[in-house]
Amino acid sequence: MATVNLKINNKPITAEAGMTVLEAARANGIYIPTLCYLKDINKSGACRVCLVEVARARTLLSACTTPVSEGMEVFTNSERAIKGRRNSVELIMSNHNKNCLSCKRNQNCELQKLCEELGIRENRFEGQHTAATLESASYGIVRDTSKCVLCGRCIETCKKVQGLGILGLQNRGFNTIMGPVFNKSFNDVNCMQCAQCVINCPVGALTEKEDIHYVIDALNDPKKTVIVQTAPAVRASLGEEFGMPIGSRVTGKMVAALKACGFDRVYDTNFGADLTIMEEGTELLKRLSNGGVLPMFTSCSPGWIRYIEYQYPELLPHLSSAKSPHMMFGQICKTFWAKEKGIDPKDIVVVSIMPCVAKKSEIQRPECHTGEYKDVDYVLTTRECARLIKMYGVEWDELEDDTFDQDLLGDYTGAAVIFGTTGGVMEAALRTVKQKLDGKKLEKVDFEACRGMEGVKEAEIDLNGTKIWIAITSSMVAAKPLLEEVKAGTSKYTFIEVMGCPGGCINGGGQSIIPSRIKNGKLGYDYKKLRMKALYDEDELMDVRVSSDNVQIQELYSKYLGEPGSELAEELLHTSYSPKKKFNILED
Repeated sequence: MATVNLKINNKPITAEAGMTVLEAARANGIYIPTLCYLKDINKSGACRVCLVEVARARTLLSACTTPVSEGMEVFTNSERAIKGRRNSVELIMSNHNKNCLSCKRNQNCELQKLCEELGIRENRFEGQHTAATLESASYGIVRDTSKCVLCGRCIETCKKVQGLGILGLQNRGFNTIMGPVFNKSFNDVNCMQCAQCVINCPVGALTEKEDIHYVIDALNDPKKTVIVQTAPAVRASLGEEFGMPIGSRVTGKMVAALKACGFDRVYDTNFGADLTIMEEGTELLKRLSNGGVLPMFTSCSPGWIRYIEYQYPELLPHLSSAKSPHMMFGQICKTFWAKEKGIDPKDIVVVSIMPCVAKKSEIQRPECHTGEYKDVDYVLTTRECARLIKMYGVEWDELEDDTFDQDLLGDYTGAAVIFGTTGGVMEAALRTVKQKLDGKKLEKVDFEACRGMEGVKEAEIDLNGTKIWIAITSSMVAAKPLLEEVKAGTSKYTFIEVMGCPGGCINGGGQSIIPSRIKNGKLGYDYKKLRMKALYDEDELMDVRVSSDNVQIQELYSKYLGEPGSELAEELLHTSYSPKKKFNILED
């Protein structure tokens, strides 16, 4: 590979030809601040925060767009570079809503951090502000353009991660704002509600819609039995909100904190994940034996569900009808659990702690309700969960590990834990399906072909003499070629796992937001792998690692549901979806 020699701050450096100054600097441990830059997604140079001085160049240059060249001399901290950088940030701040103390991104805001680093204490440039839009009509995402810095990271994320491009810059000059077409609501366009735009926003212009106050009201109502369930990926991210290293597995502390907040029961969504495998696995076996629609798609990612309803409605028959794990769990809470405990379902409040913003819209879907009650009442993201714990004055560092409540719905397997990462749903399903078809306990439960961060993974699996092809994908850009094959009738696959967010739930839009400097600080550094490892580590520690071996799941079927795929199971645990109309400019 061709290389070039240059100097950065008088330090001799060898860099790969084609690298930018920013990439070369970071590869050699030299810090250059950025705002609009997002590795592999956005490097427009629009914010002018990464300005550097290059010998013999007439002007300051943006490090994220300037390629390295032989003999180049770069100065990242010269008086001229720092002054130019400071001017850029001061100009951004002149049109920024500076209500930092009440902003959700307070102390985790990249613009706030830049002001601290550059010593910006006063508003040197005062004047009129661009007319702002505050939009909170959707169930999951709030948009406040008074805080937008026009960096373009959300726009490019939507294009390059999900292939949708529902966001764009509108108007010109001083009146420029970011938003969906014609400044519409996220509700009025074909948005997945995945919130990848939210976790990639450097400021508080895009945030999750907060439901903490509803949960607090329920906790303070003596008539209500408030049950909280936690998704598997939350345990791999929540600790980051309390200063712990990325990927710390905090299952015990998380349970202790939620109990300290006053929830009547603290359960794991993993019980629902095991239940999902029983129903989804049975559905796959029925399709295989009865000539059903294949390949079958997984259905536990609500962002993916919204995508297929809008973009590929003709492929809806390929979707599994199984509800997602937390919805199954909520339904069983308000039927079987309520009956066993002698509690009126109307007095039960189910709260889901999720890594996913799209879950907020999922619980509102009428087709996901059974009877007169919602399966799940409220969804809090991982970030909201941390705020709730802090609000209740719980000293995180002082907590001793506790365990989930074990009555009726408290047991789970290692297969359920790995639901939180790309490939986990597929591996969990294969463990149960293969064991059932082989008619004996699995000697090896690990399906290594399902693991890893590749956009698409595939493998041929032997199910007691019957060979099938499976595929695993996450993010809609990666999924689209697979969907096009299915649409064309050329797909070789029998079962396809699709997750809306790249990497799966460990990188969901509701997870802890990692500052861009850490996320992109070293080439090759991947925070998703650290979170993924936390889940696989917990799986390996479990005594039971196959969903069908969960004793409480077996009891649920024997006492209440009958068998997987029974008439009652279909009524309570399955649903259907319908095509959604895409926004059409010509009709508006």
